[in-house]
Amino acid sequence: QVQLVESGGGLVQAGGSLRLSCAASGRPFSSYTMGWFRQAPGKEREFVGGVSANGGSTRYADSVKGRFTISRDNAKNTVYLQMNSLKPEDTAVYYCAAKPTLYIAATAETYDYWGQGTQVTVFS
Repeated sequence: QVQLVESGGGLVQAGGSLRLSCAASGRPFSSYTMGWFRQAPGKEREFVGGVSANGGSTRYADSVKGRFTISRDNAKNTVYLQMNSLKPEDTAVYYCAAKPTLYIAATAETYDYWGQGTQVTVFS
């Protein structure tokens, strides 16, 4: 079992930045691929990005590429989502997720563990 807790969400003006954190406990964090997803009201949960177990590879959705950066600190059992140049359409609940396999999947169903989510609201 892996327990995930997100933090760092909030209210920010368009063009601003936020950094989300996801703290993990349980099984060795360093063996899990981590993903970030988001879900806006009335919409499907969508892939934001992900990072491989050793942090060497990342993958991003086209909608956030160049604005968001994912990193991880395996010594701290934490994965981060740095969000810059935020837009109102980035408003959503953001979730981190973990999967034990190597591939950074964009499909939510492939992730085994999920956090409770943190709200990000971007106003113009």
